[in-house]
Amino acid sequence: MEPAILIITLACGLLVKRIGLPPLIGYLVAGFVLYLFGIDESSLPLLEQLANLGVILLLFAIGLKLDIRSLFKAEVWAGSSLHLLASIVFLVPLLKLLGLLGLEQLSGLELNQLALLAFALSFSSTIFAVKVLEDKGDMQSLYGRVAIGILIMQDIFAVLFLTISKGDIPSIWALGLILLPLAKPLIYKAFDRVGHGELLVLFGLVMALVLGAGLFELVGLKPDLGALVIGILLAGHAKSSELAKSLFYFKELFLVAFFLTVGLNGLPSFADIGLAALLVLVVPIKIILFLYLLTHFKLRSRTSLLTSFNLGNYSEFGLIVAAVATSKGWLPAQWMIIIAVALSLSFLLAAPLNNAASRIYQKYQHRLKRLERHPLHPEDRQIRVGNPRFLILGMGRVGSGAYDELANKFEGEILGVEHKQELVDFHRQAGRNVVQGDAADTDFWEKLDRAPNLELVLLAMPNHIGNLFAVKQLQRLNYQGKLSAIVQYSEDAASLKESGVHSVFNLYEAAGAGFVDHVLHELTSGEQHLADLAVDETEKTA
Repeated sequence: MEPAILIITLACGLLVKRIGLPPLIGYLVAGFVLYLFGIDESSLPLLEQLANLGVILLLFAIGLKLDIRSLFKAEVWAGSSLHLLASIVFLVPLLKLLGLLGLEQLSGLELNQLALLAFALSFSSTIFAVKVLEDKGDMQSLYGRVAIGILIMQDIFAVLFLTISKGDIPSIWALGLILLPLAKPLIYKAFDRVGHGELLVLFGLVMALVLGAGLFELVGLKPDLGALVIGILLAGHAKSSELAKSLFYFKELFLVAFFLTVGLNGLPSFADIGLAALLVLVVPIKIILFLYLLTHFKLRSRTSLLTSFNLGNYSEFGLIVAAVATSKGWLPAQWMIIIAVALSLSFLLAAPLNNAASRIYQKYQHRLKRLERHPLHPEDRQIRVGNPRFLILGMGRVGSGAYDELANKFEGEILGVEHKQELVDFHRQAGRNVVQGDAADTDFWEKLDRAPNLELVLLAMPNHIGNLFAVKQLQRLNYQGKLSAIVQYSEDAASLKESGVHSVFNLYEAAGAGFVDHVLHELTSGEQHLADLAVDETEKTA
């Protein structure tokens, strides 16, 4: 029967992706279809184990990407906390009212059960948000970073719930976990030595499943919490991003098992689907609440709107919370199905909203701007660029080298743009004129001052998609000057030229040509030196 499970899951995933929705909805549908064929969760014990692995690796990956400092920003920690509290305060009376109106799924629930449901429904989908941000190339945008920060705070709330729900008193040895940071130098040394291949993947699995989940479970704590903590411990390493990417497909594959197990719990009734649809009508309230809170924390209305749309859905973590609650008997089993359907329907609403976010902002920007609080957030204010003649987008080694060459002739007429604040600080200390901004982010171009005397823009970003995006934005702003770009691959050069870039330099070809020039120069210098010595010897003999 295993081949049929794989085929049905793949087919459902492809069909859902075809209409522009996340494949995870297809995996939920596949679980329902398999249930129709008489397959339930008890008949596939391996599937449940894989689902647990998916949740553990999801939390480990979140930890790897976590910058602890970002969680201490008011718009993140306070915004997520206030939204959670407000959601529960709003949803509990609403759910109680629906129960009083005769909805049988809610009529017999106690207040604590309603609060648990409200808690599960307060989360937003990490998988959906990350997918939307990656597709738009906005992961490093301010609204993207705020959305990810809020999602991580929500995930932490969920993990704390999962840990508390375990119910057992942790072992006295759990106190020893406080000493984990002392092992950081040893773990980092091993991290350095594993290289970049299969050993890196194996190292990540050992860290997540053994040192994280296994160790925490051994001392009576929730394994999921252990995976998150070890991920955070590794987040400061230079290869943490590479490790997250190497484990990405393991995590995604195991999460397929999790969504399948949800569908295998049973089919929704028409009443369940109707209640799920009613819950989706609450999502706009969720969006409005995020919008109000984020503008209160002095983010621009555009940033707040895009973040709110990104978070305007229900979450897979809500499903995880519901799964624990139903397994403990705190909620009726049917609520797993209802929340799964509500999750799927919320994606049907969220996908077109996110696609149309910029158009919606343009249409209602005058009304939305009334929500703004001044002075605006320091990271969301207009970017003052002055009036340079040369603009360099990307101040890595290539960009900074180009800056220094131009500075020999045009000192004071050059501006560099770099999205990493630490690099911006480094360049400013070195005397270069550099501002913080991400040219692959729509926010950057929205906040950028106009420079009427700009003659040349040099695209020196390592991301080809980012360079193409910058070209489109410059054309949208009616830029009439020259465009040059650095690329690594010949096919990238072709697409940039087609998009309107005047001159493109292949990094490796240029490096090869430069190397040959250097060698020829050295050889010529050496031959000239030998000739000079021969002349000297002749003169001495004479």
